[in-house]
Amino acid sequence: MGMGGGNTGGAVSEINVTPLIDVLLVLLIIFMVIVPVTPRGLETLVPQPPKEHHDEPENDRTIVVQVLSNGAAAPAYKINDNSFNKADLEPKLAEIFATRQEKVMFVKGDKDLDFSKVAEVIDFGHQAGVDNIGLITPRVEAGQ
Repeated sequence: MGMGGGNTGGAVSEINVTPLIDVLLVLLIIFMVIVPVTPRGLETLVPQPPKEHHDEPENDRTIVVQVLSNGAAAPAYKINDNSFNKADLEPKLAEIFATRQEKVMFVKGDKDLDFSKVAEVIDFGHQAGVDNIGLITPRVEAGQ
């Protein structure tokens, strides 16, 4: 039963894990200190519905372009309840926004339409110099 510290002449089959644990702890501390900054999304302003519903005069500064479905025929276009042809839409928008400081327009499309028709109206707005274009969805329209 001797405990000898001498060389037995054979290979040692045990792995010395102490240096591995030291390296692991150092890496763990480094990764805990250097925490990547989490990316933040875009900051947006979401319009809030009014808390009290009282009769307000209609705002004639608001421009709403509607794209209405006509079944298999070409869609109909309206600017604030005034009907226009597709060819007359962009010049009329340019005329409306030529003298305005705030260039905000809303687009409302029927649910049965292909989005490409709505995208064309958005493109007409960009060509007319509109800076901000909002989409009116059924949920926004219902005031939720």
